[in-house]
Amino acid sequence: MNEIKIYKSAWKGVKFILMSSLFVIPSIFFLVKGEERERLKFLLCIGFFGLGYPLGLSFILDRRPQIILNETGIFVRNLSDKIINWDIIQDAYPARINKQHFVCLKVDEVYSLARSKGRLYRSVVKFNKELGFQELNIWMDNVNVNNQKLLDLIQQAIHADLPQRKALLESGVV
Repeated sequence: MNEIKIYKSAWKGVKFILMSSLFVIPSIFFLVKGEERERLKFLLCIGFFGLGYPLGLSFILDRRPQIILNETGIFVRNLSDKIINWDIIQDAYPARINKQHFVCLKVDEVYSLARSKGRLYRSVVKFNKELGFQELNIWMDNVNVNNQKLLDLIQQAIHADLPQRKALLESGVV
């Protein structure tokens, strides 16, 4: 079976670590050299920005595929533990909020996950839709792929039949 696997961007993890270091290293310096009454401020800074180190390491070390496209459907690790079948996806479109890029997957209401979830999940889905998103949104900034090419491939795969999907996946244009 032909598959296209898309992984997390290790460079994003390096950027997290570097950006955290811009605050952690000076805070350690000032903690050692600073006054006793300012210790709490620097400890809080180290604690908060120090969280960027494990986050960055998780981006670098996590080598599991985040998005898998195959002839059956699309698997997105942070959305669901199941493959989203191409037949239930009606459309895909780009969305952006606060410089974060997403691909929104519009699915048939019959297959909506919100029907089987709790009230909080349904209210979050409703809020997403008010913002112009869908229930299933693929966060694109954490993966190493050209957003527009992936969106084009998903849109073509939605409207293609099985032989055409196989040909699209064999081309591997992402």
